[in-house]
Amino acid sequence: MIIRKLFKFENAHVVRGCSTVKCRSSLHGHSYRIELLFESNFLDNGQMVYDFGLMKQNMKDLIESFDHAVSLWSEDDTSYLEDMKKHSARWLQLPVSPSAEQISRVLYVIIDKLLQLTSTVNGEKEVKLNSVIVHETQTGYAQCFKEDAYSTQMGVINLEDIVFSKAVLDDFKDNQLFEKMKRNEKFINPLSV
Repeated sequence: MIIRKLFKFENAHVVRGCSTVKCRSSLHGHSYRIELLFESNFLDNGQMVYDFGLMKQNMKDLIESFDHAVSLWSEDDTSYLEDMKKHSARWLQLPVSPSAEQISRVLYVIIDKLLQLTSTVNGEKEVKLNSVIVHETQTGYAQCFKEDAYSTQMGVINLEDIVFSKAVLDDFKDNQLFEKMKRNEKFINPLSV
């Protein structure tokens, strides 16, 4: 069975090297819709694949890190990166260009890692991230599956290469969340949220 949770955020980026002149040469933003699809052949003690309430915790914080932020590519011009960080409190620096395709890959890697590190307590069994869909516009989206997320041909994404600004980290319920994930620390889902 597959379940889906929808999240939304506003984000700005420049996608260098793309065909469209406006997209590759001007900072611009989108109203993103993010779909996380989870799968399992089992149901938990509440007869659910995974309680949607659990997604309102760390998963929500990680996805909302993109909200009202600028997504930067670490390979962009150094002066551009410095200026964006100087003039925007909320930013993320990614090891890949912030296209819809790459944002779906980044989110897949982040959420997949969080899911792997989360110990469940309500009988959840073999819950896996099926895919991440990033709607950049009303008519266009990118969908990432596991083989896409970890494809070296599309660019390697390591958690260590993703940087959140202090303002983004300060908005997390646990501002050490991402550092804990990089250290492979376990998380426990509570029985009641």
